[in-house]
Amino acid sequence: MSKTPDDPARLCEEARRLAENGEADRAALLFQEVLALGDTPVRAQAALGLAVVLDDSGDVAGAREADRVAIQAADPEYGPRAAYHLALTHERAGEHAEAGRAWQVVVDFGNPAYLPPAFLALGRLADDAGDFETARGHWEEAIGTGDPEYGPVAAHDLAQRLLERGEPVRAQRVLTAGLKVIDRESAPYAYARLAVALGISCLDQAIGAFGAALGDDDAVADPEVGPLATELLARTLPLRGRGDEAREVWRRGLSDPGVSGQVRARLRRDFGGDDEDADPADLWWEPVVESAVSDGSLPAVAGEAFGALDHMYALLAVRYADGPAADPAPAETHDLLGRAIRVPSDYLWGPLLHESFAERLRMATGTPARSLPPGWPDA
Repeated sequence: MSKTPDDPARLCEEARRLAENGEADRAALLFQEVLALGDTPVRAQAALGLAVVLDDSGDVAGAREADRVAIQAADPEYGPRAAYHLALTHERAGEHAEAGRAWQVVVDFGNPAYLPPAFLALGRLADDAGDFETARGHWEEAIGTGDPEYGPVAAHDLAQRLLERGEPVRAQRVLTAGLKVIDRESAPYAYARLAVALGISCLDQAIGAFGAALGDDDAVADPEVGPLATELLARTLPLRGRGDEAREVWRRGLSDPGVSGQVRARLRRDFGGDDEDADPADLWWEPVVESAVSDGSLPAVAGEAFGALDHMYALLAVRYADGPAADPAPAETHDLLGRAIRVPSDYLWGPLLHESFAERLRMATGTPARSLPPGWPDA
């Protein structure tokens, strides 16, 4: 009985159904039967189906050969899909040059549906090879497709490289273009990723502008804008992980006799205190705090200070917790101890210190009888 012209299409559809049902061997045989029929309208489709089935079964070499058959058929839909699949097999094997050639075949087919991932992949391959200009061209082409999935990824990749090269303004343009193709409702994380990168690029641009206002290390700061530029630069640099540079900016400002007074005032703007004319030297710890702010070590200094306070408090509070009856010292000494350990009560963190000591005392003695009453020592 002779086959009808529709046989190749029916065979291809049956092979596809078998593959979806997990009958890979039978599917492969049917796909091969379609290919044996020669140049049929479904030749590329059958070749791609065979490539996928063989790849899934571990026959990568056979899969690649089937992909090439599909590509040679020059079908506008299944040809680029086969080149896409071929590129993935090479990427998986770490064969970057071969993968690049396959992705270029995808591009050459010109099917808009497959251009965005191909441009993105070519950009990353060029970037891995150290060819930034070629990578940039491919990334820009991916962004230009307006694809909401691959365009933003390309924008992020390109912007990262531009920031590393000290080109924040160009990075901003790229990221802005990337944000335009994202549907924020359906892809909130992708939108947030680009939005954060855009903010970083703005920070880098600001750092460049503030640094330009101050000039090089030997330049005398403008007394009108120099202190402001010093503060803005010194407070922005740590946001980009450049704490060492921030310390140097403060040091330079404080050593410039023309602006040092204003720089010091800006450095100390968050120190508190109502008396603007007070001499910082009147408080022994003010120089320590000022130095800690300028070199970025304030959290460490605060931790040391609280640790020392906690230790001293515990030494006093243990004696006071025993009560006046157990204390051989005069009553005024016991009263003095109470006044000392109640000093923290006037600060926001004071109750935390009291509660911490009470809990440690209970755990150390291991008996509820030694538990301090609620609100101690103020109650």
